[in-house]
Amino acid sequence: MSAATGRVIFVSAGPGAADLITVRGARALATADIVLADALADPALQDLAPHASWIDVGKRGFEHSAKQAEINAVLVQAAREHAVVVRLKGGDASVFGRLEEELQALATAGIASEVIPGVTAASAAAALTQRPLTRRGRGRNVSLTTAMTAEGELRAALSADTEVFYMAGRQLDTLGPKLQAAGWPADTPALVVSRAGCADALSSEHRLRDLADAAALHGGRPAVLIVGTGALPASNKIDVSPETLTPLSRS
Repeated sequence: MSAATGRVIFVSAGPGAADLITVRGARALATADIVLADALADPALQDLAPHASWIDVGKRGFEHSAKQAEINAVLVQAAREHAVVVRLKGGDASVFGRLEEELQALATAGIASEVIPGVTAASAAAALTQRPLTRRGRGRNVSLTTAMTAEGELRAALSADTEVFYMAGRQLDTLGPKLQAAGWPADTPALVVSRAGCADALSSEHRLRDLADAAALHGGRPAVLIVGTGALPASNKIDVSPETLTPLSRS
């Protein structure tokens, strides 16, 4: 095949279990000639791409893994050799998925691309624990933050009613003091969910002052930390007084 004649579809696999992929993502996999897959993509998704070759290009925190420049090069080369390339990314490709670098590499090479959205880990964690990330009147904004910078610096912030920290599993013993220093009170509720969307997902409730207790349970597992309003149990005090109800229209 001549240069730059293929196209790349970025498919968001969702977090954990294979059945969290979208219908559009599954259909794209079925058309793939080759799949470049992240480490956290469920291997069961290979069943959705029966005619494709499968290459693991996963990046793993604190472990040896493919460098981003290498992934970009493999992606461009694959698109020059195959009609349909699927770049399979865990969660949602646009949320801490290094999507921008790969889109830029393809654009520079003149290769067409498409992005299919998916379920991100914060949504899966909220669903598992039945903790809405937004709440009417008291949880009006949500911030998604990576717990680590590219330079390996631990990041903590107070920027929203609910703050969700990705890649927090190895930072749980130190994030509590960092968050308190950033302005969160010591008794702020915190919820940790590891391997959200998987059959072996775990969750635990804490206050920031004792967040380090979560390290023994979640350390070494892909984890998100939810801090603030979104970490609270859903309220069962729902106003159903007559004046709040809207009559159903009758045809």
